[in-house]
Amino acid sequence: MRCSSTGSSGSALQQATQITSALLTQGTLVLVILVLLASSAWGYRPFVSTDAAVAERAKMEIELGYFTLARTQGENTFLTPQVVVNYGFAQNLELVGEAGVEKPPDAGPQLVDPGLFLKAVVKEGVLQEKEGVSVAVEMGPLLPSTRPGERRLGFEGIGIMSHRVSPFTFHLNVGGGVAREGTRPFAVWGLITEFPVVPQVRLVGEVNGESVHGQAANNSALLGVLWQSPLRNVVFDAGIRRDFSHGAPDWLFTTGLTVGFSLSSRERAASR
Repeated sequence: MRCSSTGSSGSALQQATQITSALLTQGTLVLVILVLLASSAWGYRPFVSTDAAVAERAKMEIELGYFTLARTQGENTFLTPQVVVNYGFAQNLELVGEAGVEKPPDAGPQLVDPGLFLKAVVKEGVLQEKEGVSVAVEMGPLLPSTRPGERRLGFEGIGIMSHRVSPFTFHLNVGGGVAREGTRPFAVWGLITEFPVVPQVRLVGEVNGESVHGQAANNSALLGVLWQSPLRNVVFDAGIRRDFSHGAPDWLFTTGLTVGFSLSSRERAASR
């Protein structure tokens, strides 16, 4: 949920803390069950962009952003939760569903940024433990939001390339589509860089942007860290983002986690 505040940042922080506490309490049992079922996972939060890889067949990854704070022109915005679900339903194919919940100060909860995408690896490479560049595509509808002005269908499609120049790994995204708001055309781009410090920790960076026709560009840069916990199926992340255009928040801080697990009873039994 997202709570915006102007002037009374203490009140907004208290409200966001209460919302976050309630959501985490209600979700604790679900997360415990997922952890018990889980297999290995490397989260792909906290990025806007993505990599040229998909979840393995009959496996699911859930990316949960449980706290995000954005600051724009003196206004604090809290967003929780943000959820992305990745399901590998065939070799080199996955379904991706995503959404968030927003709670404005003057309205009830709203469903924001929902989407359903098909992602496919069209050329296996370094991310599939083979030589060369990994290439994937992801496309699908931007589903109607309950936010005013965004109650139409949109569409997004992107091409993704991943390559490794030791010790760095790079992921390039380029695409576009039609926005929910006014069916305006838009373009998106992004570049992720990963650097493994130790086997359990990666330093990461991203520059990315979105340009919607008739609106200010939303361009920003992120620095973050991914930590694979002693539970090999759970990856925690944290990142801080800074804008370099007028359409993006001035600053953004985000934390979250990713849990991966198998939907195959045979694989779950073998991992115990």
